[in-house]
Amino acid sequence: MFSDELAKISWDETTQKIMNKTDEDVRRALGKKHCTVDDFMALISPAAAPYLETMAQLSQKYTMERFGKTISMFIPLYITNSCTNSCVYCGFHISNPMKRTILTEEEIVNEYKAIKKLGPFENILLVSGENPAKAGVDYIARAVELARPYFANIKIEVMPLDVDGYKKIVEKGMNGVICFQETYHRERYKVYHPRGMKSNFEWRLNGFDRMGMAGVHSIGMGALIGLEDWRTDVTMMAYHLRYLQKHYWKTKYSVNFPRMRPSENGGFQPNVIMSDKELAQLTFAYRIFDHDVDISYSTREPAYIRDNMATLGVTTMSAESKTEPGGYYSYPQTLEQFHVSDERTAKEVEAALKKIGREPVWKDWDDIFN
Repeated sequence: MFSDELAKISWDETTQKIMNKTDEDVRRALGKKHCTVDDFMALISPAAAPYLETMAQLSQKYTMERFGKTISMFIPLYITNSCTNSCVYCGFHISNPMKRTILTEEEIVNEYKAIKKLGPFENILLVSGENPAKAGVDYIARAVELARPYFANIKIEVMPLDVDGYKKIVEKGMNGVICFQETYHRERYKVYHPRGMKSNFEWRLNGFDRMGMAGVHSIGMGALIGLEDWRTDVTMMAYHLRYLQKHYWKTKYSVNFPRMRPSENGGFQPNVIMSDKELAQLTFAYRIFDHDVDISYSTREPAYIRDNMATLGVTTMSAESKTEPGGYYSYPQTLEQFHVSDERTAKEVEAALKKIGREPVWKDWDDIFN
C-alpha cells in the first residue's frame, strides 16, 4: 500500500530539498527526456521560475506528441450533497445548516436528459458527498447503471470504497474514479478533516490501491491547493503517481490541482495562495515529468486561464458545470459546493477552444470497450 511508501518520505526534508534546488538542477531536468521525481522537484522550485517559457515550449511539445490538439470534454453531476464529514473548507460540511438532497432515480435520469441538451457530452462524472448509510455503494451503482444509456464514459468522485465496492460499480458500467487526497501531510490532514469517514488518512490514501486492485480503467488524483505548501503536496502526488503506475500499469491516470479561493463570506481561508504563474509552472512541470498523464482543469479556473493552458499542457476540461444536486434540470436549488469561475456554456467553451486551434472531443470511449 502506498501509505507504507509515504511513511518513508519526510515532508520537511522534501520541502527543504525543493527550496534548495539550483539553476543547474533545473537545466539538468529540462535536458532529460524522462524525468525522475527529483527532477520534478527542480521544475516546481523557485529556481525554475526564469525558465517558464522554456518549460511551456517543452510542455506543448510533449502534449502535441501524445494528445495532439484534442481536449477531452466532460461534465460533473452532483447526485447528492448529503455528507457525514466535517471538512473545514467544504460547503457540504455536516454542520452547515443547508438543505440536503439525495436525488431519486427519476431525478437522476432527468438530470441526464437535461445534460444531453446542453451539448454532445459523452463523458460524465458523478459526484456525491460521503454518506454510506443513505447514499452508499448500491445507490452509486444504480446511478451508474442509469447513466449507461445516455453516456459512453462514466466516472465517479465519491467516498473511498473497498475493493468489492469498486468491482460492483465497474460491473455496472463505471469506467473511472477520481479521488482527491486533498493533502499528503499526514499530521495536518486531521486538522482539515476532524470527523467523519474522511478523517481516516490511510483509508483515503490507500483507496487508490483498492481502485487498482479492482481493475478500474482510469484513476484521477488531485491535491487541493491552499491547505499546505503546494510544492510539497504535488511532489508527494508525483511519488504516488509513479507508485501506482508501477503496480497498476494497465490503468490510465490523470492529475488535477484545483486552487481554493479566498472566501468572501468569512468562511475557511486558504493557508497558501498559488498565483497564476505558479499554476502554469506546475502544469508544465507535470507534463514534462509525465508525457502520458491527463492534466485536467475544472471550471474552478477562469476562462482566460483555461483557454491559454489548453494549448500548453491541459488535456481534459469540464464545461457548464453545476456544483449542486439538481443543477441541470432546475430542481429546487441547494448550496453549491463551490462557485465556478468559468460560467460559459458548453457551446461557448467549444467555440473558444476551436478558435485557438484545439479540437474538443466529446466522446473518447465506446461501449465495446466495456
